[in-house]
Amino acid sequence: MSPTKQSGYHQTKTKVQIVYAVVVAIFVLIFLRLFYLQVIRYDYYKKQAVSGQLKQYEIPAERGIIEAHDGDKVVPIVLNQSKFVIFADPKYIKDPSDTASKVQPIIGGNKTEIEQALKSNSRYVVLAKKVDKNKSKAIDDLNILGLGSREERYRTYPQGSLAAQILGFVNDEGEGKYGVEQFLNLKLKGQAGELRAITDARGVPLVANKDNIVKAPKQGERTVLTIDVSMQKQLEDILQAGLKKVNAASGGAFIMDIHSGAIKAMANFPSYNPEEFFKTTDANDFNNATVSSPLEPGSIMKPLTMAATLNVGAVKPDQTFYDPGQWVIDGATVRNVQEVGGPGEHPISDILKKSMNTGTTWLLMQMGGGEINEKARTTWNDYMTNHYLFGKKTGIEQGYEAEGDVPDPKQGYGLNIRYANSTFGQGMTATPLQMGAALATVLNGGTYYRPHLVDYIMNESGEKTIKQPEIVKKDVVSKEVGQTVQSFMEAVVRENYRVYGMTEVKPGYTIGGKTGTAQIAKPGGGYYDDRFNGMFSGFIGGEKPEYVVIVRVNEPKVPGYAGSRGAGPIFAELSAMLLNNFNIMPKKTQ
Repeated sequence: MSPTKQSGYHQTKTKVQIVYAVVVAIFVLIFLRLFYLQVIRYDYYKKQAVSGQLKQYEIPAERGIIEAHDGDKVVPIVLNQSKFVIFADPKYIKDPSDTASKVQPIIGGNKTEIEQALKSNSRYVVLAKKVDKNKSKAIDDLNILGLGSREERYRTYPQGSLAAQILGFVNDEGEGKYGVEQFLNLKLKGQAGELRAITDARGVPLVANKDNIVKAPKQGERTVLTIDVSMQKQLEDILQAGLKKVNAASGGAFIMDIHSGAIKAMANFPSYNPEEFFKTTDANDFNNATVSSPLEPGSIMKPLTMAATLNVGAVKPDQTFYDPGQWVIDGATVRNVQEVGGPGEHPISDILKKSMNTGTTWLLMQMGGGEINEKARTTWNDYMTNHYLFGKKTGIEQGYEAEGDVPDPKQGYGLNIRYANSTFGQGMTATPLQMGAALATVLNGGTYYRPHLVDYIMNESGEKTIKQPEIVKKDVVSKEVGQTVQSFMEAVVRENYRVYGMTEVKPGYTIGGKTGTAQIAKPGGGYYDDRFNGMFSGFIGGEKPEYVVIVRVNEPKVPGYAGSRGAGPIFAELSAMLLNNFNIMPKKTQ
């Protein structure tokens, strides 16, 4: 081979070797890349691939039902029922106008609005809620891609609007609002389950896929309330009729067990239908005003002032006092609302019997050693806030409970007159519930039981947790003081029962009370001369007081006093209802 040919051969061989090496290198790189992707990064890219189709869904828990007592039985007052949501994914709706024409006759509503919703850029639009099963099936039978229905559970109320403001409602987001539903929302709603599902291209879960992970939901707790359904119905009927009779726009009442704090019945008007809460135009109708709306309670404070003064030993039960007819304090004059016969000597029981503002002012003076001073104010403040627990929430199982307000005994202007006014329920505020809890404490001998609406709860395993009466404070007043105040309040009813519309004070039973007529405060200060709220704070029982009954009537249009003429007749009807229908045993004959 010539040198020239030999040189060309070597050059060609070298080029082939280079090309071969390059090809081998490329294949090695491809192999390494594939190894990296398919082996080393396998889990990562598998997750990335699946993530586009893996969706996480929440499985709602069954909300706990709510029940109440009806004599010896327990009956449901809030249950759950299946309804359907009609929805669409506009991305898959090919002809919004045609689809709207087919959907509207089934679900109702406005065709144009449905069509506009189907043209939305959203991937999920709700066309109707709370649709029954037949309509849901009719939608599914249309077999329109992008249109569907979903089952949801909604609250239903077998007792209608009974106890609506106690119960509250569940909004469209599944959250409890107002009442028991709000206070116990976490217990009632349970714990949602979890479904992680591979979906098809349309986002529909492939439930049978082995990669699904399901966490079962935990249903909400069944809750049994202390209220008695029959007593609740009768209270609502009596209250509504009583308010109408005295031309009052609103009011409320409740009945509480004196020896446990259990609420047996509680209502306010106006009210609402919790199954159609969305139709209510005034949010005030949702409020349980007995718990959430403090007011100046007026003269129903007087038994509590009397109990405090007796308990500190500043006066004696059989004591008399001289009433001058009026007191001038800080430049203001305290007078009695009604004529009590002018200046003169009175037994202290007349302070309640004749509802003497000057009398409770005198009691405050006795707490200060004979005058209204810092000692008098701090002593009375201590009873209001630390004994009767005014200015503090009771903790009852209700949303939006209010605290009320008690004036500071050491700071502010006109303290002496403000504290004089507070002894007869003006210049301070409390809810009717707070007033009833404080009176019950005095009558049972000094034990403050927390007012409560829950009797017991039961989890999905059937384990029952009974809510025992909770003692918040003991020795609020002595047993002897409670008995004295009880006897004074019984004398009030014996003196005035005809004013309340009673034909008699039924012999053999314990019944007493105190009216309250409070001027309504102006927003800018002072009081209206012609606007009053009426209250009645009373009790009923056999050998001993069993139930406290509080009535509130807002601005009744009656001749005379709002407390006696507006609230008094409602108390009379409620006390008769309790005596006639709820097994209160009369006193044993001696």
